Amino acid sequence: MLAGLAAGFIDAVVGGGGLVQLPALLLALPGVSPVQLLATNKLGSICGTTTSSLTYLRRIRPDLRTALPLAGAALCGSAAGAALAFHIPKAAFTPLILVVLVAVGAYTLVKPSMGQMQALRFSHSRRRHLAWAVLIGLGVGAYDGALGPGTGSFFVFALVSILGYGFLEASAKAKIANLATNLAALAVFVPQGAVIWSVGLLMGASNVVGGYLGARVAVSRGSRFVRVFFVVVLVAFIAKLGYDTWVQLAG
Repeated sequence: MLAGLAAGFIDAVVGGGGLVQLPALLLALPGVSPVQLLATNKLGSICGTTTSSLTYLRRIRPDLRTALPLAGAALCGSAAGAALAFHIPKAAFTPLILVVLVAVGAYTLVKPSMGQMQALRFSHSRRRHLAWAVLIGLGVGAYDGALGPGTGSFFVFALVSILGYGFLEASAKAKIANLATNLAALAVFVPQGAVIWSVGLLMGASNVVGGYLGARVAVSRGSRFVRVFFVVVLVAFIAKLGYDTWVQLAG
């Protein structure tokens, strides 16, 4: 529940709450399969994501002409990724996520002005803008269904770096897309009996509180705060996963 509270807050601000929640599940439930961990994590996450999405919709009013196609594509990608999750070995989780996070963190640090102000790309062509949004939704959605941790951060990063959104607007759209990916993944996991309901619902309840608080803080502080929080969270995750990978390889 503590992990769910922290994850809900982080997820609402910049995404990536799964990188808190999933390791907590790994520690608490060492004997369960990777699919059960992913499915239970999704149940906890969707509670907070729903809360933060509604908060952003009321306070930021993101452009749904981009957010809905992004979410629709993400839903399809997540369903396909969830089907692949049954075939991913547990040992591959941490190294894969670590490599992607290092790349995202490095790019964000070398471009300090990225996301501070909104400067939309492809604004002259609505079709190209939507095409890129759909590609982002499919790609990040597939990752979310197959692995999951850091999905919100990857949505934020892609929307800022590729489409030119400010961090706050990107976070609002990322929550809507992330809600769709969680729904799609659960639609695959629940019929398979992969969800551990007692753990997932307790984690979800605290995730709701964290998601509400995180969205309120992000809206009141703006894009500059979200960017700084994004970098801090990435560095912490990279350090944690780097240590886990070293221990795994040393063992």
